[in-house]
Amino acid sequence: MTSISRRGFLGVALGAGVSPLFSRAVASSSAFPNGRPIRLIVPYTPGGGTDTVSRAIAAKMGDAAGWSVIVENRPGAAGNIGMNTVAKATPDGFMIGMGQTSNLAINPAMMPTMPFDAKTDFAPIALVASVPVVLVVKSDARWHTLDDLIKEAKAKPGSLKQALAGMGTVGHMAGELLSNQAGFEVLNVPYRGAAPALNDLMGGNTDYMFATPQAAQEMLRGNLLRALAVTSPERLSILPEVPTVAESGYDGFSAVDWKVLIAPAGTPEEVVVQINDVVEKVLRLPSTAAMFTAEGSTAMGGSVEQAREYIAAEQQKWARLIKEAGITIES
Repeated sequence: MTSISRRGFLGVALGAGVSPLFSRAVASSSAFPNGRPIRLIVPYTPGGGTDTVSRAIAAKMGDAAGWSVIVENRPGAAGNIGMNTVAKATPDGFMIGMGQTSNLAINPAMMPTMPFDAKTDFAPIALVASVPVVLVVKSDARWHTLDDLIKEAKAKPGSLKQALAGMGTVGHMAGELLSNQAGFEVLNVPYRGAAPALNDLMGGNTDYMFATPQAAQEMLRGNLLRALAVTSPERLSILPEVPTVAESGYDGFSAVDWKVLIAPAGTPEEVVVQINDVVEKVLRLPSTAAMFTAEGSTAMGGSVEQAREYIAAEQQKWARLIKEAGITIES
């Protein structure tokens, strides 16, 4: 998966004059939001990677601009319930959503029907962060390497259960792509979010999971889980001893989730730009970069137009990968 560095995006954004735009946005703040709260819809349960990033960004937006950004969790249907809530909202900027790879690129390519059109029903606001997923097992599991797990999966087809934070998530796709490349059957067990999926994994009801670092890191630190591999092209600084899937024998393997703020289509461009400017200010803070690094993420950023172009490219890429791998799910 093509990655975008924070430095690259911010360099373009600064060259395009983001700082003056932010000044104009502040000057016109009496028009928006004018003291009204902004609702940020998170399409998954509390405790997962999307929720963690959303709450951090909401708090920092409040600090940076004096806005009240309220996070609301609307899980269900592989994230489609929350995103559909945003798609059908009044396009005035007072309801936005935290979209990601699954809602905006994977689900549309894999599900036979969708409650919204990911290409036309949203106005991209700002790219926020990217994060890989980590293949984790119980700390007392019999597998100590990715190769151990794959050998057993091949020897006992369909016997190992993969926990999913939801159908169509990057964790789900990472598991499907690995099974496709390694040549074994995967038995998926979907949940409504990362927290219940990880709880069942630790309870021995499933065997492994591709989880975000945010969702799994406390359990890894507490020696409740063991990490076997990460899906980024390079090792994570917070898990330096954990190899990548690519270096474990699957060259080119990469599955990285991205988070992007979106609004309903038709939201006034000046409102979209004003929110983007605030997010840009937040992403340039050293404390934000440190926060993301500590949890295994990378800050993204960039202009509204760059967000549009990035999402369009990701939609094309995931559609191609899903078709090549022959992955389908029921809606």
